[in-house]
Amino acid sequence: MSTTLNGIVFGWYPYLCLTVFLLGSLIRFDREQYSWRSGSSQLLRRRQLRWGSNLFHVGILMIFAGHFVGLLTPIAVFDMLGVSHGFKQGLAITAGGIAGVMCFIGIALLAHRRLFDPRIRATSSYGDIVILLLLWVQLTLGLATIFISLGHMDGHEMVKFMNWAQGLLTLDPSAASYIADVHPVFKAHIFLGLTIFLVFPFTRLVHIWSAPVWYLGRRGYQVVRVRPRPDPRPAE
Repeated sequence: MSTTLNGIVFGWYPYLCLTVFLLGSLIRFDREQYSWRSGSSQLLRRRQLRWGSNLFHVGILMIFAGHFVGLLTPIAVFDMLGVSHGFKQGLAITAGGIAGVMCFIGIALLAHRRLFDPRIRATSSYGDIVILLLLWVQLTLGLATIFISLGHMDGHEMVKFMNWAQGLLTLDPSAASYIADVHPVFKAHIFLGLTIFLVFPFTRLVHIWSAPVWYLGRRGYQVVRVRPRPDPRPAE
């Protein structure tokens, strides 16, 4: 990949994707609140949905947390804690591999259910199918990077991605140069991941913003009142 193209894809494109991701989500919430939902079809093939959804959501949350902490934590913090690059690489491969397999199985179950059940397929939009396939390809690329990472157990390749991600946050104009020579599979994985952020506001993925995290810390008990039944005896 040429220097210019590398700079556009990994230096400018991330800002475009993140801008559309944030502003698009805000605008959709403000103007299209009735479309702010996951569009569940849980009444059909419920067992497959339960397994697929649970595996996918647990796996994707683990992957997101791993990427967030692994990429955005300053290298100096790991050095201060005595965490070597090699250990961090091994941890990322192990934990990321487990989460990736869980997520991959989950998305495969969800995709099979939506594509091969005629009733669910009939109620699925084009966007539903596209985003499922994008996530499936992205997970496949992510799992493929594990085999490449096994050849870089010293952790220096991971440092390149950390410098790139942190360089974007600090508006470093040379951020893209940090990953100019990494394996094409990594570049494809990053590019597709950024593209998912780009299309995020236009898909059902926006329901992520509605996750009731506040519910975990609520105080008090839920009050349940029994509705009184009418007296079956005739009035005198």
